[in-house]
Amino acid sequence: MVSKYIGETEKNLGRIFDRVDSSGSILFFDEADALFGKRTSVKDSQDRYANLELDYLLQRLEASPVLAILAMNHKPVLRRRLGCSLRLL
Repeated sequence: MVSKYIGETEKNLGRIFDRVDSSGSILFFDEADALFGKRTSVKDSQDRYANLELDYLLQRLEASPVLAILAMNHKPVLRRRLGCSLRLL
């Protein structure tokens, strides 16, 4: 899913979300606290594009009608990132 080429990760995520949105599937993110963690400070172009990829993922997740299950070790990380749309079990 993650590509070393600029813009390819977003394309891959877009294809996944398009397929899931139309199929009624459930999304499962393992180790979500690492994936949805704090944005990095921008020191070079790689950091900038990593932040853009995370922004795109969060936007698509928020706009998606499907159920997303996120497995994590640190709940406060996701509570801060996803706010009121997060329901912790």
